[in-house]
Amino acid sequence: MKDHQWMIKPNKAKALMLAKRQLVEFVWDAVTLEGINFTLPEIQTLMDGITVGGHRLSDQQIALNQGNAWRALFKWIEKDQFEITAEKVCHLHSIAGKEESLEWGQFRSGGVTISGTDYMPPKAVLLPGLFDKMIETASRMPDIYDQAIHLFLTMARCQFFYDVNKRMGRFIMNGLLLNNGYPAINLPAKRQLEFNQLMLDFYKTDNQKPMNTFMRSCLDDRVITIMKAE
Repeated sequence: MKDHQWMIKPNKAKALMLAKRQLVEFVWDAVTLEGINFTLPEIQTLMDGITVGGHRLSDQQIALNQGNAWRALFKWIEKDQFEITAEKVCHLHSIAGKEESLEWGQFRSGGVTISGTDYMPPKAVLLPGLFDKMIETASRMPDIYDQAIHLFLTMARCQFFYDVNKRMGRFIMNGLLLNNGYPAINLPAKRQLEFNQLMLDFYKTDNQKPMNTFMRSCLDDRVITIMKAE
């Protein structure tokens, strides 16, 4: 698996180091995209284990879940334990979706809708087969970023869980990248409108190309420069 756009030479230790340094930013952007209004310093404080005033406990839980899921992902990668299986993904969801999703740590058992679109995600009974198909399709792609973005988009469109689907998709996307020595893609909150519009089009059409281009544009140029430096 290679990166055919930037020609980044894979370096697992460097990619992980950069992701860890961006952890607070990753969490802040993710919760902001969910409409939860923490400041970046408040997220830093939460990540340091100190509660902050003026916020609902449920919102703090979501932010803490996000940080804990990233830390679990880092630990798996460091110990060469990361793999994309239903069991592993459900375990990560048990951390990321704790007390937020209707059920956490397992594929949804019933139907769901997606706000803003008439598209209906697949029935729950089809999810295990669709998960296997997603892995198989990604494995045939020669470009590592195409693989990773395909995982994110398919997880978002299939809605494997009752909630936390887009965040889970980004975890698995970045887990694949980091595990193979490539830098993670962060989705900046300032691009929320563009992201939402493109995602609604994607849900309707299942055409991944516009979202693929968008997600690639979110990869920080500074991170690319650091990764390519000898």
